[in-house]
Amino acid sequence: MKVIAFNGSPRVKGNTSQSIQIVLDELEKEGIETEMIQLGGRKVFGCLACGKCRETKDNRCARKDDDMNTFIQKIEEADGIIIGSPTYFSNVSTEVKALIDRCGYVSKSNGGALLKGKVGTSVVAARRAGATFTYSAINFFFGIAEMIICSSNYWNLTLSRDPGDVQNDNEGIQTFQTLGQNMAKLLKQVR
Repeated sequence: MKVIAFNGSPRVKGNTSQSIQIVLDELEKEGIETEMIQLGGRKVFGCLACGKCRETKDNRCARKDDDMNTFIQKIEEADGIIIGSPTYFSNVSTEVKALIDRCGYVSKSNGGALLKGKVGTSVVAARRAGATFTYSAINFFFGIAEMIICSSNYWNLTLSRDPGDVQNDNEGIQTFQTLGQNMAKLLKQVR
């Protein structure tokens, strides 16, 4: 089994990345292969709504001027997907939104098999507020894609501003550890 995690923050070693790593550590303890992909700060574009993916039906986006098809291929090969995002004005980062829109459109245009039945979970970092909207945006994507959404004992978020602040958020750390344990158990049940 393999889980792909997308760090939607441009801060490569920021709180979103560190939070995702806490989840990945728990998955690795259970023998699940993991990979984190740096999405935030990458040159990715939004969906053009061109509809070409409905014509080609090859599980790829017609746009070839960024790395989105590489990310879609990684998702195709994974059993589980983690999307992590910082909270930007009560929503996901622009890079995460591009991933959601384009991957979602490609999946729906190809019968949904790209995402259907995979386990998905969100990881969110916020300075103070708005995190539940970010959490919801990611989980709404998983829901409409017919994925199995994994949860923890609280919403999967940390309140932390400066890089490394998540290490002082004991409740956030415990939430992410529980999330990793729950995701490992769920993956073993559905795969």
